[in-house]
Amino acid sequence: MLRKARTVPTVLVTDAGRGSALAFIRSLGRKGWRVIAADCRRESLGFLSQYATETLLYPSPADSPAAFVQTVHATACKRGVDLVVPITDTTILPLSQARSRLESVCRLAVPEASALAAVSDKAQTVKLARRLGVPVPRTRLVATVEEALRHGPELGWPVVLKPQVSKQMRSDRAIEAFYVCYAQDSRHLAEQMGRLEGRCQVLLQEYRQGAAQGVELLMYRGRPLAAFQHRRIREVPLTGGPSAMRESVPLDPVLYDHSIRLLGEISWTGLAMVEFKGDSRQASLMEINGRVWGSMPLAVHSGMDFPARLAELWLFGPPPAECEPALSYKVGVRARSLELELAWIASVLLGRRRVSFLPPPPRREAISAFMELFHPARKFDVLSLEDPAPGLGELLAIVGKFAGKFGALRS
Repeated sequence: MLRKARTVPTVLVTDAGRGSALAFIRSLGRKGWRVIAADCRRESLGFLSQYATETLLYPSPADSPAAFVQTVHATACKRGVDLVVPITDTTILPLSQARSRLESVCRLAVPEASALAAVSDKAQTVKLARRLGVPVPRTRLVATVEEALRHGPELGWPVVLKPQVSKQMRSDRAIEAFYVCYAQDSRHLAEQMGRLEGRCQVLLQEYRQGAAQGVELLMYRGRPLAAFQHRRIREVPLTGGPSAMRESVPLDPVLYDHSIRLLGEISWTGLAMVEFKGDSRQASLMEINGRVWGSMPLAVHSGMDFPARLAELWLFGPPPAECEPALSYKVGVRARSLELELAWIASVLLGRRRVSFLPPPPRREAISAFMELFHPARKFDVLSLEDPAPGLGELLAIVGKFAGKFGALRS
């Protein structure tokens, strides 16, 4: 039977080694709540946080999703967990499939299956955007090399190969991951598509340039409760990916309208990031990220405490319908992932060029980014004077990783 949240709730946060999960651990810990930091890696940075009341080491959700679910369920029963917050697609997928089992003992901060499918399946997302008049890049859904070669030239080079889903459960019950890639000509397209044919369908899209903008929202049954926006300054890899450095910006009314209409149409409950390229005059929807996004610490640094708001929504319910959404936060705040920032700097200094259609930034930008590491006003995802142990662990891990790469280059 589902327990009511106690005076001091207990929340289990998965993927505790990520900066986004650490933002949850710290935010809820500051409220005096009991937080169980959970991960499949013993060296998880979240285990080091002073705000982690307890820790949990679970089996790999990618390799053993059933054992992962069993461990989370058993822990929820044994430790009186009120809410489970899965952070990544790899933990969301198996927990969502076991929703009825978990929700017999605690709440699960995951949207309903139909809404989750609408954002996890990128073809469904494109159809939704087209129906609502939200701009999207020209797109063709292909399953074979032959189909890709037929449609690639009409989209223009380079083209983006975007797998229809990022994660899917295989027949052996393990979780398989797929990643976005690019092709700059027919030969390269055939090569890239050949790796995906028979494994998943692919959205073939025209390549769009422009600044990446993220509109982040907390929703309740399609109603916006809070919103925030950021722009990516540096990404790894350079073609597009997780942000190394990003900045809070004013909420763009056009992008905000696109975002709440998309999520409202599917009656979304929970957190989501709606990603665009370009400003409101020429923005195109890239994807809807239906989970906790990687740059969550920036929102918290800017005064938008999404972790606390999400937990309170799932445990205590939404604010009254007449309440206006929370849209106030600090603009101009910058935060970085230290590991990704150093990777970006090293990549630019070494002149690495993964694709010919995108020239690398000049080396002076890398030098400037290195100097900015010491800027007192800049924030970090993990490093914190208030909670120093995870940051020290991150520094040691980065030193070890870069030393290993340097040793491999010398040998």
